[in-house]
Amino acid sequence: MEAPYTSTRYRPRKKDLHVTFGHYYRVDLFNATLDKQLHELNSRFNEETIELLSLSSSLSSKEINLDEICLLVEKYYPQDFTDQEKIQLRYQLEIFNIEKSKNINLSGASTISDLCKSLVDTKKHETYYLVDRVIRLILTLLVSTATIERGFSAMKIFKNRLRNKMSDDYLANSLVIYIEKEIAENFGSESIIDEFKNLKGRRAEL
Repeated sequence: MEAPYTSTRYRPRKKDLHVTFGHYYRVDLFNATLDKQLHELNSRFNEETIELLSLSSSLSSKEINLDEICLLVEKYYPQDFTDQEKIQLRYQLEIFNIEKSKNINLSGASTISDLCKSLVDTKKHETYYLVDRVIRLILTLLVSTATIERGFSAMKIFKNRLRNKMSDDYLANSLVIYIEKEIAENFGSESIIDEFKNLKGRRAEL
């Protein structure tokens, strides 16, 4: 790893003659890979999503940042907490920080999902019910994001050139069947006909 590194893509410059293989892989290649990943994240998520993920990451740290969690609730979940609960949340977080440092089960949680599980296992979700609510709201982000991506992917397949004039309601209903095809396969033709028949009285029998 201490051997001098020489690039085969271009003619080496004078300062490149002192670059070793170890420096190339640990610094140059690592930084290039990190920049590429950051670029993909920035292009995939907007500023609000990145801020939301950044604020929520405080819950998985050793000491929860009270201001960040309160800002998270105030900015992204204003309808899920009353004004009184927002005030109580700060006090619960202060006490929870103290207990988390003393409780091995809570302090050993390295992720938000592990913390949620530890709260349930130790029955602390009843005591810190507001903290538990924040954690559960954050955990639904992954499901919501995956569901939205599945919906857009399915729409690209389902709404093609021959189906570009369908109404929004018909498109939405068709996408539900297409996305949840595993559930839709459990419904038989007879049950669908009976359900359709009961929706409205008809002159002729189906």
